[in-house]
Amino acid sequence: MTAEKIAGIPADRLATFAAREAKRYAKARPKAKKALEAGASVFLDGVPLHWMKDWPMPHLPLVAKAQGAVIEDIDGHTIDDFCLGDTGSMFGHSPAPVAKAIRHQARRGLTYMLPTEEALEAGRLLSQTFGPMRWQIATTATDANRFAIRVARAVTGRPKILVFNGCYHGTVDDAMVELVNGKTQNRQGLMGQIADLTLGAVCVEFNDLAAVEAALAKGDVAAILTEPVMTNSCMVLPDAGFHDGLRTLSRRYGALLIIDETHTISSGRGGYTRVHSLTPDMFVVGKCVAGGMPTAVWGMSEEVAARYATANAARASGHSGMGTTLSANPMQFACLKANLSQVMTAKAYAHMEKLAERLSHGLRKVITRVNAPWHVVRVGARVEFICAPGPLKNGAEAGLAHQPKVEAALHTALLNQGCLIAPFHNMMLISPATKKAQVDRLIAAFDTALSELFA
Repeated sequence: MTAEKIAGIPADRLATFAAREAKRYAKARPKAKKALEAGASVFLDGVPLHWMKDWPMPHLPLVAKAQGAVIEDIDGHTIDDFCLGDTGSMFGHSPAPVAKAIRHQARRGLTYMLPTEEALEAGRLLSQTFGPMRWQIATTATDANRFAIRVARAVTGRPKILVFNGCYHGTVDDAMVELVNGKTQNRQGLMGQIADLTLGAVCVEFNDLAAVEAALAKGDVAAILTEPVMTNSCMVLPDAGFHDGLRTLSRRYGALLIIDETHTISSGRGGYTRVHSLTPDMFVVGKCVAGGMPTAVWGMSEEVAARYATANAARASGHSGMGTTLSANPMQFACLKANLSQVMTAKAYAHMEKLAERLSHGLRKVITRVNAPWHVVRVGARVEFICAPGPLKNGAEAGLAHQPKVEAALHTALLNQGCLIAPFHNMMLISPATKKAQVDRLIAAFDTALSELFA
């Protein structure tokens, strides 16, 4: 009788490994445990943001400080950080120019719903970095996507947004659909959602241009909203010609093309769009664009801006339903200016790419040596090991490749060896502050864990 295996690992061995690593973690962090027991109960479910429950450890560490690509917790552990705030700190924790800009702006006011000279310079830098657009500033990429969708519906007069199965666009409702037996439906597990989201969204598989065309041909799609690479559930790369196909089909059927670079800004300066010469009608990026200050930007082409102006002039007076009071505050502009001009440079990306390639090569070498049925994907500074054979073609395959028990055990084991990776999947980021020695430590920790799991 063949023993049960999970992602190529004997299930009993995985269980023993996971239990040992969890115990090792808990023993090493008594201060955090005591502090959480004393003070966390004021928060819902013991955490200030419920996503923090997705970390697989027995309890959370408490961060004392973070600088560059290193975190220190209150139990005295120094941790090589490859999660980097799930991309929010992709350019490192507190980059010096951004920290300086924060100190300078803090003395001049935090928000006043009026522009500054830094706002004008930030706008120029946005177009220089990502391409000429008419820009707006939001606080999160979720907000930016929501506003871009509003504009797309307003200028086209159409109700639906086309998204891809398994996509990530923050928590915008219009993207919270999935494909089940060939039909779009609300994603399972949504909290408090009573609306039928299929009235405003249609879902197809990534890399399936025939399905895209079939959906667009119905004439009710305002826009395609897509990541250049699927990033939130085992990375899926676009097939050759896929993005050209999206651009051609969107124009043929009168839909706008919105590209969300919130994760794929790792691809290079200007994101995947600039690196691969894509031509979206609208563009969204958030998370790390202002060096860690909560900021997102969304922009539209001159043509879409003109159509928006026409639609805006024709509407009844009253609320547009777009915008938030604290968006476009002077602190955001100070940080955008500093990050775009001094941190998010071609030199920084060259460093990030070089070390990301070193990391991906090292992980592949380990996977090959232990004969694991896994693979590695890299998108610029973003690297992911996937506990299944590859490459993956679409969201359905990505969902099946996800191995929560393996990933949870491995994430804890890596942290016990001083390496933190993202909790939601097996994502690792390289920042401008990341050192070669940190990458080599992560590869060695990965080697140690897989050598035992695949012994």
